[in-house]
Amino acid sequence: MKALRVTALSDDLAGVALEDVPRPEGEVIVRVRAASLNYPDLLMTQGKYQFKPELPFTSGLELAGEVLEAPRSSGFAPGDRVMGGAKTGAFAELAALPAGALRPMPENLDFTSAAAMGAAFHTAYVALVELGGLKAGQTVLVHGASGGVGLAACDLARALGARVIAATHREDKIEALDRIARPEAVILNTGRFRDRVSELTDGRLCDLIYDPVGGNVFDESTRCVAFGGKLLVIGFVSGRIPEIAVNIPLMKGFSVVGARAGEYVRRFPERRAPIAAALDGLLRDEKIAPHVDRILPLARWREAFEAMRRGDIVGKIVLEP
Repeated sequence: MKALRVTALSDDLAGVALEDVPRPEGEVIVRVRAASLNYPDLLMTQGKYQFKPELPFTSGLELAGEVLEAPRSSGFAPGDRVMGGAKTGAFAELAALPAGALRPMPENLDFTSAAAMGAAFHTAYVALVELGGLKAGQTVLVHGASGGVGLAACDLARALGARVIAATHREDKIEALDRIARPEAVILNTGRFRDRVSELTDGRLCDLIYDPVGGNVFDESTRCVAFGGKLLVIGFVSGRIPEIAVNIPLMKGFSVVGARAGEYVRRFPERRAPIAAALDGLLRDEKIAPHVDRILPLARWREAFEAMRRGDIVGKIVLEP
């Protein structure tokens, strides 16, 4: 079968190739119909993600497809439509996964949407609701709003009654974000953007800030948090891991909260099902929906990875084996 294999770590994808590999072995065998690209997939090819799989490995952490084989004890049967994934293995014709890494696809999702939804909305829900305690009427500033996790955060926060300010460093994405994310405002998060945030909030600033960017964006965001608010750390797409002097949150009365969604449900497995049920309910009521920027065949994986590296996407890229 074909699989996207990482045999060496590099900054230019030199160690990545589509190869013929043996059929995978595991508890549940899934015929992959769609797999979405996430930023950690790119980082893992460079050895820059916190999880560093042993080489060689098959790339891809999120998929949707049909069960090909499964033991009765797994709760799945051949033909079941499922979504989920692990840290690796999704960019292939077949994937082997533990039953706990999969769940049935909601009836109103196709394979493309299912592959694009899981990780992004799960991350947004854990950060904003489980850790952020989001309440209707609060103001949420979402950085990296054109990316998969950022766009999901905009969608989810708006669905839960929050006032959403979407932020991007790309002026050419403002129109698309305004149309797709439907926030109350879109701002550029370059330079001193606190003044614009203060203007939009009548000086009250933001109850929650959702930051997958880090670097200078994080630095300026510390000036945009309301007293008692939370600055949610999602990642460091900018490449620089910022630091903060603890007197800043002390004096301004806000919290800096790390949001690792996967680790959260590993430590609190009892929250996995309620989170999935909450998201499925919002999806069923058409209050949230994943946005797919483009669908490409797996053979065009390089085009997908390069588009993510450049940031030339709004939403998710989905690869089809």
